[in-house]
Amino acid sequence: MAENEAQPIIVKRKKVIAGGGHHGGAWKVAYADFVTAMMAFFMLMWLLNATTEQQRKGIADYFSPTIPITRISGGGDGSFGGDSPFSETNIAQNGTGATNLRPTEGRQSLGLSGTDHDAARAEETAALQALEEALRGDSLISEQLRAHVQTRLTDEGLIIEIFARRGQPLTDPATGAPAPWLAELAVVMAGLFGIVTNQVAVEGHVAAEPVVVASGTRWQASIAQAQVYRALLEEAGLPPGRLSRVTGHADRDAVTANPMDPRNDRIEVILLRRDL
Repeated sequence: MAENEAQPIIVKRKKVIAGGGHHGGAWKVAYADFVTAMMAFFMLMWLLNATTEQQRKGIADYFSPTIPITRISGGGDGSFGGDSPFSETNIAQNGTGATNLRPTEGRQSLGLSGTDHDAARAEETAALQALEEALRGDSLISEQLRAHVQTRLTDEGLIIEIFARRGQPLTDPATGAPAPWLAELAVVMAGLFGIVTNQVAVEGHVAAEPVVVASGTRWQASIAQAQVYRALLEEAGLPPGRLSRVTGHADRDAVTANPMDPRNDRIEVILLRRDL
């Protein structure tokens, strides 16, 4: 009994932790997923801010390509339209496929055929070019009038520039009455404008004046000059309804290095394109 009582009593305590506690690994996986999602979110925000609409469409098409199988889903007419899927020059459009050079039945039924617009613009350009050639013809205007006229065809339309020359002003400096040759030119132009149906714009420009002799403002002078020619065109038979605008530019748009050059005193008559 004495030996048993002298033997020490050893107590073993075992600590059991349920669920891993702070030292578990499940939270690390969740945190990694959260960080990845946040990184993707910030990348998305950066891309939206740093790219254009066309670039964003290209990125979207890269991750979600549209295969041109049907006429309403891709960039070809039918299954590739007989060509490689990379042969189309235009990006596929939502809802209707093909390009302006190969419209599908769906586009044609909706009136979206690109060739119609191109053909109409080409026809209009040809008509304006014919009018330009007629204006330069020997039988329409004299050599004196031709020296005051220049024409150019632009995206805005056919611009007919009528400019003064030294000793041959557009209007009388004292009375503001138009020069006889200017009235004669208005008759010719009003007759030619009957060939087309384009709207007409009249814009006045004047040369600068020295401050010591300046009378009135250049704005008033340019507008008055444009109004004079508008009245001449209407008297010559141009319907008032075809006049789209009458404006003055003062001396702000000189065409020569010397702003006081008589050449800067001019009128621009523009036959506006119909699709503007």
